Amino acid sequence: MNLLNVLLQAAGGTSQWSGLVMMVVIVAIFYFFMIRPQQKRQKDIQKAREALTVGDKVVTAGGIYGKIKEIGDVYMTIEIANGVNIRVDKTSVFASTEDAQQK
Repeated sequence: MNLLNVLLQAAGGTSQWSGLVMMVVIVAIFYFFMIRPQQKRQKDIQKAREALTVGDKVVTAGGIYGKIKEIGDVYMTIEIANGVNIRVDKTSVFASTEDAQQK
């Protein structure tokens, strides 16, 4: 009887470990297939924003096309028509017009 109790306890411990291993595997799958690629995309977008200079043609998150007139710390001034300038947050500028047309 004592041997049977030991086997039952060992089997119960194994199921706990298999549940823990499954959770670790699921977290690893989410990390490698969802979180990591998103972080890489964000880094690429940030590098592209930092490479923008005055005179580059860009597209904002709202779909407004224009030319950069001024770059501040957290904003960009974009000319959308002759004499019409708007000030937008840097994070709302996603791509240059060349990059937007390639996609």
